[in-house]
Amino acid sequence: MEVTGFFTAIIIGLIIGALGRLVVPGKQNIPIWLTLLIGVVAAILGTLVAGALGVDDTSGIDWIELLLQVVFAAIGVFIAAGAYGRRRH
Repeated sequence: MEVTGFFTAIIIGLIIGALGRLVVPGKQNIPIWLTLLIGVVAAILGTLVAGALGVDDTSGIDWIELLLQVVFAAIGVFIAAGAYGRRRH
């Protein structure tokens, strides 16, 4: 992966993580670095699943891939918020 690809993945991961955090109801007491990490992992997983389904490269905006990434991020934020909240109490 090139340096520009790495920075692009971080930026996209941050956006995906933030969207995932917005989708999960309630307040999530997880640090921003964890949201970023979840977003990067969700972006990668969403891209892999979209590729497996054959919807990763369409003309225009890849809405299905984006939806998959946000769903993975929301699941990750939900799990992390539950685990992180239990650990701190």
